[in-house]
Amino acid sequence: MPTAKHLRSMFQSASNGDTESFKRVAEEIIKEERAKQHHLLANDLERILYGKQTDVNNLKILNHNVPLDKERGLPLLSVMMPSRSIDDIILSDENRSLIDEILLEQNRKDVLVTYGLKPVDKILFYGPPGCGKTITAEALAYELELPLAILRIDSIVSSYLGETSSNLRSIFDYIKNNRFVVLFDEFDALGRERADISEHGEIKRVVNALLQMFDGYRGDSILIAATNHESNLDTAVWRRFEEVLSFTLPNLEQIKKLLELKLKGVRRNLLVEIGELANRLKGLSHADIERIIRRAIKDMILQGKEFLEDRQIESSLSREEARKRRLQENT
Repeated sequence: MPTAKHLRSMFQSASNGDTESFKRVAEEIIKEERAKQHHLLANDLERILYGKQTDVNNLKILNHNVPLDKERGLPLLSVMMPSRSIDDIILSDENRSLIDEILLEQNRKDVLVTYGLKPVDKILFYGPPGCGKTITAEALAYELELPLAILRIDSIVSSYLGETSSNLRSIFDYIKNNRFVVLFDEFDALGRERADISEHGEIKRVVNALLQMFDGYRGDSILIAATNHESNLDTAVWRRFEEVLSFTLPNLEQIKKLLELKLKGVRRNLLVEIGELANRLKGLSHADIERIIRRAIKDMILQGKEFLEDRQIESSLSREEARKRRLQENT
């Protein structure tokens, strides 16, 4: 945040009409925020000051410098600027409390360091698909004003002996030199149970290398592993994480909150009440419910209607049920 000195200088420059001095002080503030790894805030301030898309330029630089898989030349990570905040997601009370604690520790990192402590920076998310693991990682990045780096499992896992471990080493070297929220999605592909007799020796070597890299990591990034198959994880992998968050299908109260969030600002003329609609959606994931509401809103717009009506909801529900049947038939 700007110091009292900066604020006095900016107010004085503004009152005197001295645009050059104002710009000089603003640039000092931006430089300080970037030094603190507050990239999103620095980018926003630069956009206001210069009218440039500096976040886009910064994103291009970060993606240009990501390590590549030697076998196929594919990037091992993709870097994005987060756009969804903690207010855009519905979490269980326990998970929301844990996320708030993690954010507090990260934002008060300097205080912890003076006591020889460090904030939580290795977190495991597990649970069925569509229940908010990825969007929660994005929200953490948004709240911490950091880019989100997502590992590309299809690029990391190589057919060449030893190359997967080498790819992991390149990733850890890269994130050590920058500050991100790093999402290890589909983590079970890397941290599989070593005692599984069906797994070959290469997988066991990868798990050993992964554990060593997690133990040796000393960078400033926040590492988040996410999996839909937690039972496949090696026992030793669990011990590497300081916080573990379980994501489940939303309960009735969470569905109501999700509906209210997704229908916020939408003009509607519904006979069905939110509670009744929530009951009909019970058993679906967050992603399923969002898709149903989004599809209904699209139908309303494309039909030229001013209000969302029951028939758009019903049509979207029917399409979702048909989609589920097709998925089941092909699995």
